[in-house]
Amino acid sequence: MLVAIDGPAGAGKSTVARELARELGFTYLDSGAMYRCVALAALERGAGALPTRPGALGELARAVSIDFPGVPMADAPDKGASREAPSRVLLDGRDVSQEIRAPEVSEAASVLAADPVVREALVAKQRELIAHGDWVAEGRDIGTVVAPDAALKIFLTADPRERARRRATELGADVGTVLAEQAMRDERDISREHSPLMAAPDAVTLDTTGLGVEEVVRRIAELARAQ
Repeated sequence: MLVAIDGPAGAGKSTVARELARELGFTYLDSGAMYRCVALAALERGAGALPTRPGALGELARAVSIDFPGVPMADAPDKGASREAPSRVLLDGRDVSQEIRAPEVSEAASVLAADPVVREALVAKQRELIAHGDWVAEGRDIGTVVAPDAALKIFLTADPRERARRRATELGADVGTVLAEQAMRDERDISREHSPLMAAPDAVTLDTTGLGVEEVVRRIAELARAQ
């Protein structure tokens, strides 16, 4: 079974998806982390700048190896426990879980996510990963492009200022700055030609403004168990 969770930055996708995977005993796929991995690899190879040669990013996206080790245990006494934390991300065998969260990597990932060749390469990798087993996959186009046949599709959203506040708290940044950057990212995600951010026609839209993670996870878990 696949639970697809889409939505804009700051809506709580990653946190909710991780906890939902633990709750259901599914494997967690952070598709955004895959774009961040390609961005990190590109920045490292370009000495801090994205390559400008046509096709370079697509070639890199196809060449890198990205893995999400660890399968959560649904029956663990402590719901926060797992055999191995499912939030770990490996880039060519190297743990980059923290590095890919850097602001400059986030910005670069948003830029290269608009590259259709990069998207094509990473969508293929995502489909290969979720082809077998039970998954909670989150991103901005899981339910619309990557897995339109997902058993359950959720579109998480929240008030823009609330989303910015959450992101600012996570990064230790200024809310106003994050809000401005978020607005630009939203516009880029919504208006891009390939795989624009949108809710799938059959998705359940859930506004997380004012809701705690446990409440959101409980609601989605109930929907998943009813499938």
